[in-house]
Amino acid sequence: MANPLFLSVSLSLLILFHGCLARPGHGSSQQQNQCQLNNLEAREPDNRVEGEAGVIESWNHNDQQFQCTGSAVLRITVEQNGLHLPSYSNTPQLFHVVQGKGVLGVIFPGCPETFEESDEESQQQVRQGQQGRQGRQGQQEQEQQQGRQGQQGRQGQQGQQGQQGQQGRQRQSSQQQQDRHQKLRRIREGDIVAIPAGVVYWTYNDGDQDLVAVNFHHVGNVDNQLDQQPRRFYVAGNPEDEFNPNQRSNRRQQGKQQGQQGRQGRSQQGNGNNVYSGLDQQLLADALNVNQDVIQKLQGESDDRGNIVKVQGQLDLVVPPTSQSERQREQQLQQDLQQERQQHGRRNGIEETVCSLRLKENIADPSRADVYSPQAGRLSSVNAYNLPILDNLGLSAERGFLYRNGIYTPHWNNNAHAVVYAIRGRARVQVVDDNGNNVFDDEVSEGQVLPVPQNFVVASQASNEGFEWVAFKTHEKAKITPLAGRLSVLRALPDEVLENAFQLSQDEVQNVKYNRRQVTLFDSSSSSSSSPFPWKIIA
Repeated sequence: MANPLFLSVSLSLLILFHGCLARPGHGSSQQQNQCQLNNLEAREPDNRVEGEAGVIESWNHNDQQFQCTGSAVLRITVEQNGLHLPSYSNTPQLFHVVQGKGVLGVIFPGCPETFEESDEESQQQVRQGQQGRQGRQGQQEQEQQQGRQGQQGRQGQQGQQGQQGQQGRQRQSSQQQQDRHQKLRRIREGDIVAIPAGVVYWTYNDGDQDLVAVNFHHVGNVDNQLDQQPRRFYVAGNPEDEFNPNQRSNRRQQGKQQGQQGRQGRSQQGNGNNVYSGLDQQLLADALNVNQDVIQKLQGESDDRGNIVKVQGQLDLVVPPTSQSERQREQQLQQDLQQERQQHGRRNGIEETVCSLRLKENIADPSRADVYSPQAGRLSSVNAYNLPILDNLGLSAERGFLYRNGIYTPHWNNNAHAVVYAIRGRARVQVVDDNGNNVFDDEVSEGQVLPVPQNFVVASQASNEGFEWVAFKTHEKAKITPLAGRLSVLRALPDEVLENAFQLSQDEVQNVKYNRRQVTLFDSSSSSSSSPFPWKIIA
């Protein structure tokens, strides 16, 4: 029989470890005093950083409304054949592709290189190399020169010759190896993509138009163990700081001065702004087993192309082809997995591993809508139920399209802040705080961002041209409570409670509860207002 004391101690340790491993509460105590907001503002980007093949625009994350929601927002435009350099962030992030298509690479530490070049492709490269007579002759001359250097090395210092020979063999073997890398993903307009904190990713535009994405960084997330400043760590290039461009410029000048001083001393470092730049060149050369000329390129000393670079020629990537039928099969598989999770109540941990995580979900397809009204519009959401990685990131998103004069019911977000980005069109939006004060009553138009704090009531109505938006939310299972419609608070209250709370007659109670049969999206045809868009329009 087991010792009762041993069982008691074991149970206590189990509870302790379970509590340590459980995900802490959302948000940060540093944000609690940031939400004393008298007014909100729909803002255009404040900063702009231009690269060789694109531009990155950012909103001032030090603004009080972004501090309240613990968020930072970027809009990244990658031109055709442009490459947004590999980087990672101290915060988990969601980005939404609002235009174009491209290739996404995400690097998970320790995962195998599951994408590899075929034999036919490698043989084709060999044939192309054979056709280039001048290139082949140049390689032969280099090989002959290396041979002569090798003979001289045998007569000289054997240690140096051995090291050079080893590096030469490694270069030759690397030229012969087929390209292998981690999984690549196709991205297109309408995709929501989840990137965990500290995970390196890059994007490449192989489409026929600009690739435009809106990036939401959740600075207040528990996975951010630094301060409340968004930071992007670039692995390559000599980039600018898109969040604080002026500060990065100052640090760059300081880095150059320190680099000059370092050259005079024992240690030698690069002047770039990537994570390799601050490391000693000799240390890196030993770690990678390459010469210092390569290290200087890794450190980006003479690279002035910026955060987004132009690819010479075109990237020949190993990416599976996609078709409409394949996308339909993928959507059906996602639906089957979702039904299985709902039946069993939890994930079995087998259908997804870290290395094969599903990172994206397209929410722009009208056939995928969660809420649809032929007269008012449609809504699509992505959360931990249909994209399980969001359960770990503590984030979700919603994309909506209000038709002409359509209304999104007045509601509040129960458990999340929301940051709204206007994709197309215009809408009149009102936001009310806990004291019943109207903190925002204005128009939101294409390209603007409006943060909406948790529990603040928000209502919107599209203009004649309609309104399309994406809302990033700081909870993996964000919920709303409507103030109008079939699922509203008013509909759930007893008649007599409404009569006494609002001093309504029985007929008025019936009208308040049952005049709207839609759920969340309403058309304005049955509105009592004489104008389908009664609020003032700003020219």
